[in-house]
Amino acid sequence: MKLRPKAANGCRSGCKHGCNNSPINRARFFPLQQRRRRKLTLHSEYGDVRLLVDYGQDPHSRQWGCPLQRAWGLGPHQKLMPGLAEKLCFTVTATGSYEEAAAVASKWGVPVDDSTLHALVQRMGRQAEVQTQQRLTTLPPEREPQRGTTPLAVLMVDGWQVRQRGDGWGKRKTSKPRVEWHELKTGVFYRHEQSARTRNGRGLLADKVIVSWQGPPGELGRRLNWEAVRGGLGRARQTLFLGDGAAWIWNLQQDRWASATGLLDFYHGSEHLWALGEACCGAQPPALARWVEPRLHELRHGREQKVLAQIKNLKRRGGAAGEVIERERHYFATHAGRMNYQAVARRGWPIGSGAVESACRQKQCRFKRPGQFWTATGLRNLCALDEARRNHHWDELWTLN
Repeated sequence: MKLRPKAANGCRSGCKHGCNNSPINRARFFPLQQRRRRKLTLHSEYGDVRLLVDYGQDPHSRQWGCPLQRAWGLGPHQKLMPGLAEKLCFTVTATGSYEEAAAVASKWGVPVDDSTLHALVQRMGRQAEVQTQQRLTTLPPEREPQRGTTPLAVLMVDGWQVRQRGDGWGKRKTSKPRVEWHELKTGVFYRHEQSARTRNGRGLLADKVIVSWQGPPGELGRRLNWEAVRGGLGRARQTLFLGDGAAWIWNLQQDRWASATGLLDFYHGSEHLWALGEACCGAQPPALARWVEPRLHELRHGREQKVLAQIKNLKRRGGAAGEVIERERHYFATHAGRMNYQAVARRGWPIGSGAVESACRQKQCRFKRPGQFWTATGLRNLCALDEARRNHHWDELWTLN
């Protein structure tokens, strides 16, 4: 049975409704100039498809091309059918490297090399980023408008370092660095009712938004806020914001979510308390534990003001230990208003930023593997494609216009 290709507007190319807004029907009503027939081979998940197609010059745009390829969203030199391209892109975002994705694809009958996958991801990643930028200019429609008010919305932000190719990359002699490290800022949003625990007590999230950005924190905040509002932030009765001690994180909170309850991640706070204890008592475990553990217990169970007063009143010292004490004294003074752990925990709210730590770890498993050195463009394109999958924009990316 021979089927006529389906136009982008849902009508067959032989439709009698007068639908002429697709490339196929435009060619029907406005015949191609210098029309000729060409052989076209496309690769699909079911094998190669060999076609005989029209090729010529569009009388309106004056561009040369094949209406059938344009109707299917294919560029002049693209040979992958949209269905196969989607599956391959999904495989790339769900595996650890282009090589792994190629190996997985070969197991389901599509031999493809990693360079082809890389080129495909760059093309679709650029499109995903363009769609993201377009979305940011509009008000975010809520994904579940029928859902009731949520008691608590949770925002978490962190950053981690990724290897990139420096200006001296590939040069035999250069004074410029061949490898550079840049921070990839990552934010997470979820509604508290989406959190649960497994039978073994491990935390679990039914759904969460993950956004990454390499550059100014304000852009991360803009993107995370858009996705959060889409996920229900606007109808949350209260908002909790967690992060570590980085200054840019708390500046971002004041810029975007100033009314949220800010809480320093308890694990990071305890790390600094242990560092302070080592400067005061030395690294011997018995003495160090006797100094730190009682204060850590008090910090966790509602007596943070007592601990903060003790830290403030520590005697000044000279040398390296004195420098650590002053640094940690400043750290705890800066975050004194973000350590009400008992009050937050009693409400059933999280006191740790495990969700964003997990998101960063997942990103590192993909973007920080041995031998990986990214360009800024390549990193952004794959991130945009990955976030389209994670944040429920995937279908938009594969909808023909």
